[in-house]
Amino acid sequence: MKNKYVNRKLDIKSVLEEKSCFLFGPRQSGKSSLVAHTLEDVHHFDLLSGSTFMRLSSNPAYIEETCTDGKPVVIDEIQKLPALLDEVHRLIEAKGMTFLLTGSSARKLRRQGVNLLGGRARVRKLHPFSASELGDDFDLDRALNYGLVPGIWFGKNPDEDLSDYINEYLQQEIMAEGATRNLPAYSRFLEVAALCSGEQIDYSGISRDAKVPRTTVQEYFRILDETMLACEVPVWKGGKGRKTVETSKFYMFDTGVARRLTGRNAMTAGTAEYGHAFEGWIHHELRSYLDFRRRDGVIAYWRTQSGTEVDFVVDDVAIEAKCKTEVGNDDLKGLKAIAGEGPFRARIVVSREPVPRCRDGIEILPWKDFIDRLWNGEIVK
Repeated sequence: MKNKYVNRKLDIKSVLEEKSCFLFGPRQSGKSSLVAHTLEDVHHFDLLSGSTFMRLSSNPAYIEETCTDGKPVVIDEIQKLPALLDEVHRLIEAKGMTFLLTGSSARKLRRQGVNLLGGRARVRKLHPFSASELGDDFDLDRALNYGLVPGIWFGKNPDEDLSDYINEYLQQEIMAEGATRNLPAYSRFLEVAALCSGEQIDYSGISRDAKVPRTTVQEYFRILDETMLACEVPVWKGGKGRKTVETSKFYMFDTGVARRLTGRNAMTAGTAEYGHAFEGWIHHELRSYLDFRRRDGVIAYWRTQSGTEVDFVVDDVAIEAKCKTEVGNDDLKGLKAIAGEGPFRARIVVSREPVPRCRDGIEILPWKDFIDRLWNGEIVK
């Protein structure tokens, strides 16, 4: 697939016109490309460059000495040098300078007690591509099997690229940043966790399968969250009647990375694995939309003690992901049951059916229609 720049839904230029900003995103999610294609006149410091790192670590005042024209200052990979934030803080306060600070996670910043500038900068998250961003270039089979990380999406050997991505994550994000001292154990945990993506978190089961203590599994999940490789989905508590489970679910951030971690071959439509990946992709689209457009939305799920479940609840909208070309009555059970738990503006099944239809007050939408309506602001207000 030919590599080209894809316009992103995150308008970082407008954010910087108001305030400085932290831009966090998983490795290779497109942060540098977004900056290069949307911010034309800025000062740029990349802390992955050894010379830049050494210069700023020995002389933080170099920023003020060289950036005197009022242009925004971009500092890439700010987690490499958290102490630099003291100087950034001073320059925002004393000189009114504007900064864009990018990084793959806030983990190291928080671990060292950095307070993300005490509210003097906004926080934005950049995710892998959405279907809406790719437009006509989006391909569902490719997305579910190889994911939507920009460099992998355009790569000629996506399986090999996925393996390289995972190795780079382990070496740069985990080992180099000292997230854990036991890299083999963390690697085993990653494989087991990927198999459980989209399911309730079973710390004891994962502990047993990964051969690490339960407390270590809990810490490893925190690492996944802080490095943006996974997202927790809590239980929806807004119901009026039925007692729900208490355990959160989680989703890996990218379906391709999740598949590669499990060692599975390419999936085909109609299999259970393909259906699980479809659900994970819908979560990705919802999460991206909320982080790009609203930034205050919570994605939850609903599951009763008896096992009745709805995949996603966002505000007053209940959403079920069914990767089927024909949605049957059994597929609507959860959405029918949740109707009695409160007023819902919409109950939706996202599917592979060819045309939209409605049954018992439930909208059954082709995934393309769902994506269009989501990003047009019609699904989640």
